[in-house]
Amino acid sequence: MTSPFYITTPIYYVNDKPHIGHAYTTLACDMIARFKRLDGFEVKFITGTDEHGQKIAKAAATRGIDPQAFVDEISARFQDLHSLLNLTNTDFMRTTESRHKTAAQALWQQLEASGNIYLGEYAGWYAVRDEAFYQEDELVNGKAPTGAEVEWLKESSYFFRLSAWQQPLLDYFAKNPEAIQPESRRNEVLRFIESGLKDLSISRRTLKWGVPVPTDADHVMYVWLDALTNYLTGLGYPHPDFKNYWPQAIHVVGKDILRFHCVYWPAFLMAAKIQPPKTVFAHGWWTVEGEKMSKSLNNVVDPVQIVETYGSDALRYFLLRDLSFGQDGDFSQSAFINRLNNDLANAYGNLCQRVLSFIYKNTDQKIVAPGAFNSADQSLLAMPQELLPTLRKFIDNFQLHRYGEAVWQIIAEANRYVDTQKPWALKQEDPNRMHTVLYTLAELIRQVAILTQPLVPLASAKILTLLQVDNRSFIALDQAIKPGLSITEPLPLFAKYST
Repeated sequence: MTSPFYITTPIYYVNDKPHIGHAYTTLACDMIARFKRLDGFEVKFITGTDEHGQKIAKAAATRGIDPQAFVDEISARFQDLHSLLNLTNTDFMRTTESRHKTAAQALWQQLEASGNIYLGEYAGWYAVRDEAFYQEDELVNGKAPTGAEVEWLKESSYFFRLSAWQQPLLDYFAKNPEAIQPESRRNEVLRFIESGLKDLSISRRTLKWGVPVPTDADHVMYVWLDALTNYLTGLGYPHPDFKNYWPQAIHVVGKDILRFHCVYWPAFLMAAKIQPPKTVFAHGWWTVEGEKMSKSLNNVVDPVQIVETYGSDALRYFLLRDLSFGQDGDFSQSAFINRLNNDLANAYGNLCQRVLSFIYKNTDQKIVAPGAFNSADQSLLAMPQELLPTLRKFIDNFQLHRYGEAVWQIIAEANRYVDTQKPWALKQEDPNRMHTVLYTLAELIRQVAILTQPLVPLASAKILTLLQVDNRSFIALDQAIKPGLSITEPLPLFAKYST
């Protein structure tokens, strides 16, 4: 039986069209999901849209349309982007779906039955933009810590006994250090919990755009309790089969929503007698040419435009190779173009093009049987399979940038091998040796194309199709090319661009 693996993006708030930050999180999850599938895991990978809350209701009212029509329009943009990004998610969750309403209300009833919900009155500061409540001492110059405007709210509200879960949360994270990553984010969460937790308002009475509280139709559920439940919805909760995947849950999120995922969410789950997710990994933010992305600066990077200009492999490779995953990064047009030209076109693309074109033109379009391999051939051929255990560690430790770095070292070594062996000279001097060199290179390219599938899937697929590779999983790394294989004329994999 294959092992289950479950990874999620945050569900994206549909108050505006998607930007590069959304693409980054989702592509990172897709890379991990692709790797795990290739490594024999049974993968569930879920993304989607968060469609309730006061901010949505206000945005729809401003447009003069029904909230459902508004979220249908914006959610479709995310689904279109995900198709354009060539994602392999197994589900797309929308919080306005009936299955999600069922799951969210079931979780509420579990929390209520456990004595963790009570009716009271909320009086405090609320930021519509963040859909978050803040204490007086958290405000900075009269605004939320995020800079969002706040308003004073006073209304009847149901509360979750978050204060009761302060010590259980600290105990859980002490026993499960991998539950929050990277370490800097874990320390941030622990400091927040240790500072003291107050009970959390989890319903709104003056708002109607949300999931109704199952035992009191005058209230709707707080948008974050509603939204976080999507991770269970996607597994069929409240059906008990959700536990087949749930213990393996990995949430990849931006650092701005750390508190919701690492304080509120595990507390909700523990109160409902559900194990918290295995890991929440919080990555950093992207700036653009050294400045924060902002509509006012007109510098928001549109992933749709990038993909339409350069292709989804190019965007994926840059985002997942250029930045240490977990840290903040800067999107620079010159850095983007240089990475495409140097790594994709000059290194990987050039290797495939010159080797496979040479075979097509000089050996009757066939990969001829090799002679005896010398130490240089054997060393090169062993590199991909020897690297696989290291790549597993990079994926499991969220060191995504190191994946491309390591595979491209093999590509660089293969290019050096071409220059050293000089198959064009061997054609006259030693044709038998030329066949061995070309076979070595073709077989190396096959293995590398298998390894690069999580990072540049479209280009990898083109190479593997040209080499007539049917089994593309990691278990097939040692299934060498059969001599005599015919190939079609290769086309360039990557274009070069001027900066």
